[in-house]
Amino acid sequence: MSTVNATHSFCLRLHRASSGAFLLLALSLVTANATENGISIYPVGAETVLPGVMPPAGKTLFAEFDDFYQANGLMDGNGRSVVPGFHVRVGAVAGKLTHNWGVKFLGGELATWAALPVLYEHLDGPFGNLQKTGVGNPDIGVLSLVYHRSAWHWWYGVDTLTPGWQYKKTDILNVGQHNYAVAADGAFSYLPQRGATEVSSKIQYIVNYTDGATDYRSGGEFIWEYNALHNITKKLSFGVDGYYYQQLTDDRQGGVDIGNRGRVLAVGPEFRYHIGKVVSVLKYQKETLVENRTRGGALWAEFGVPLWHHED
Repeated sequence: MSTVNATHSFCLRLHRASSGAFLLLALSLVTANATENGISIYPVGAETVLPGVMPPAGKTLFAEFDDFYQANGLMDGNGRSVVPGFHVRVGAVAGKLTHNWGVKFLGGELATWAALPVLYEHLDGPFGNLQKTGVGNPDIGVLSLVYHRSAWHWWYGVDTLTPGWQYKKTDILNVGQHNYAVAADGAFSYLPQRGATEVSSKIQYIVNYTDGATDYRSGGEFIWEYNALHNITKKLSFGVDGYYYQQLTDDRQGGVDIGNRGRVLAVGPEFRYHIGKVVSVLKYQKETLVENRTRGGALWAEFGVPLWHHED
């Protein structure tokens, strides 16, 4: 649900769930701008917990992602802070429904999902004080193939991400990006010792399409989200989580390459607690090795609720 930058905010990240801040005025002050306005259309950092596990055939899972992100630095391509007094805060809530259709194909089962983030953004800097609330970039998992073998759970598929709902070209601050994107993605979760240990990763590559209002096309984005947990008790697990984000191709403005490739590595602690069939998560992610993005940290509270009876 969130990652803002000076031109970047959440696509939130749901991104980081997560949508983000459209910092047009900041762009006139600095050149740091990984992707358009430094904003990823995906909420980086959201999907670290059991990302490879899908609901059983014919069942539906509801997940909620709550995120608070703040940053006090906007970094350039050399990792240096470039805007005095820069401070951004993003609060995000996103709901996600995942359904396994139970249809057999290529040895797996077909699944789809949809996620919708709502964000509050607050930006301070030499350009003043700005804030806005709205719906970010919806994420639709068009088609995925789901597999489960012993302690291994995995899937791969294609997502589409659509423009934020409240966009005005003349506004300094907007919620979400104003373009379409397609992502090839996949995830696995390895749960040995009857689930007492978890090692998970989600990997995706996002292809952005041109923002018709600005004639800006953000570069391709590689995202790796990960975690590793082990049980402290039967219900409580503790470990580490985070993500690596790297923009692999240049942004384009008016058909001309303009560079502005972003990068960030994040890591932090994660707790997972089981209350009956409900999975709850508390995690923190601290950003480092940042280029052309904001540098800050995100606190997440997440919940997964199976929408089927225990006896099913």
